[in-house]
Amino acid sequence: MTTALYTRHPDRTEGELTRMRQKVVSREACAVVAEACRLPQAMVDAAPRGRADEAAAMAASRNVKAALAESVIGAGWLGPGAGATTSAVLGAFASALDAAPSRMMDSKSTLQEHVQGRSGASVRYEITGHDGPPQDRTFHARVLQGDRELGTGSGRSKQAAEQEAAAAALRHLGQEG
Repeated sequence: MTTALYTRHPDRTEGELTRMRQKVVSREACAVVAEACRLPQAMVDAAPRGRADEAAAMAASRNVKAALAESVIGAGWLGPGAGATTSAVLGAFASALDAAPSRMMDSKSTLQEHVQGRSGASVRYEITGHDGPPQDRTFHARVLQGDRELGTGSGRSKQAAEQEAAAAALRHLGQEG
């Protein structure tokens, strides 16, 4: 991915390329690829007799989907090798690669820059709770500037909940989100 991004965007800084790569290979992107390749269904189909329900519950988790994609990529490196695997991975992640420049800055970074630019202050995040079983948790977060709540959000990880809270704060402040 690093080579592909550098080749596509040779004018970008190392920091910009790093942020692009983080988005392209994020858990969210890996889970989307796993779904497109029907890896969760393959896991359910391969479950031992009597364990299909448990496998289906696990396969619904974004983290499990991402792990499936990463595992198949690793198996590709060990089996068919780097050339075939690289080609397949670049094809599977093509839409994430195409969208990378437009999603360089995440909501938390954008909010921090916005708030610091206006007031010189910083923001902080609090996890306010979670729901669901351990393999399928939803976390809730809020973002604050001092004692003022700027936004709330929920997500499948603490980081995703914080990103959603930051996006909500940006919308509330009239910025992109």
